[in-house]
Amino acid sequence: MAQQAPAPRDTSFTVHSAFVKALKTNPGISIARPPMPATIQARLNQTYCTLGSRALQLDVFYPKARRKRGYPAVLFIHGGGWRSGDRSQHVAMAQQLAAKGYVTATAEYRLSTEALYPAAVHDLKAAIRWLRANAATYQIDTAKVAVWGFSAGGQLAALLGTTNGDPQLEGTACHTSHSSRVQAIVDVDGTLAFIHPESGEGNDSKGTSAATYWFGAPKTEKPELWLQAGALSHVSAQTPPILFLNSSVARMHAGRDDMTRQLDALHIYHETHAFPDAPHPFPLFNPWFEPTLNYTAAFLQRVFK
Repeated sequence: MAQQAPAPRDTSFTVHSAFVKALKTNPGISIARPPMPATIQARLNQTYCTLGSRALQLDVFYPKARRKRGYPAVLFIHGGGWRSGDRSQHVAMAQQLAAKGYVTATAEYRLSTEALYPAAVHDLKAAIRWLRANAATYQIDTAKVAVWGFSAGGQLAALLGTTNGDPQLEGTACHTSHSSRVQAIVDVDGTLAFIHPESGEGNDSKGTSAATYWFGAPKTEKPELWLQAGALSHVSAQTPPILFLNSSVARMHAGRDDMTRQLDALHIYHETHAFPDAPHPFPLFNPWFEPTLNYTAAFLQRVFK
C-alpha cells in the first residue's frame, strides 16, 4: 500500500527552542555551529529508502582522502520525542566526526505524526543497509558501522544495536540483501527501558505523552510493545560495545545502570560519561559539544582499532 507524503511537521523541538529553554538555567551556553572542515565533503538529500511516494533521506559526510581499507561509518539519529526534531540538528557533530576519519550520515525517519512504532526502527535499519549498499561510493568499511543517537534517537540507537538480526524489527523494504547489523552504539541521553522504575515515559496524567503517541496506546494497553522497544529487553552476548553520554536529567537514561550490570556479566565493553550540570539537549550546545565529540571519537577509536 502506498505510503502518504510526510505528515505536517511537529516543530515543538528545535535547536532554537531548546536553547532558549536551556539558557534560563545555563546562561553561559551557546549553540555549537563550527564550520564544515575543509578535509571532508558532503552529499545531501540522498534517498535511502522509498516507501510508495515517500522518499526517506539522509545527508552523508566523508573524508576527501582516499583510504584503501575504507572508513568506519556512523549513523546519526536525532531526538524530539519520536514526534519532532529533524536530521539537521546533528549535522555539526557528524561533520566534525567525519573529519576524524569516519563516514557519517544524518538520517530522517518517520515520526509518530506519520507512522507508529516500529516504523522508525525499520527506517533506520534500512538506512544502515543503505550505507553498506553504497560502501564503494563512500569508502565504508562495512565491518565497522556504529549508531549515534540523542534522546529519542539514543533510545533508537540502543534498540538498533541490541536487536541485530532480529526479524521482528528488521522491516522488509530497501536493500534487504545487505546487513543492518551495527558494531558499536553511542546513546546520548536515550532511555533504555520504557517500563522501568526510573522511566518517566508514558505518564499521560497531564496529556498524552510522546511515547504514548509513538506506540499508539498507553503502556497499560500494549505493554508488550513498550517492553520490546527498550534496549534493556534485548541485551545478549551479541550486544555490541556501548557508550553512554548523559546529562544531569536522570530519567533520560532510565535502565542504564541495569544495562551496564548485564553488560558486565557478559564481558561487553561499555563506557559512561556524565555531565553533572548539563541540560538534556547538551550535545547541541557549547561547552558540551566538543567533549561529546571527543568522547565519541575516543570510544569509536577504541572499539574499531
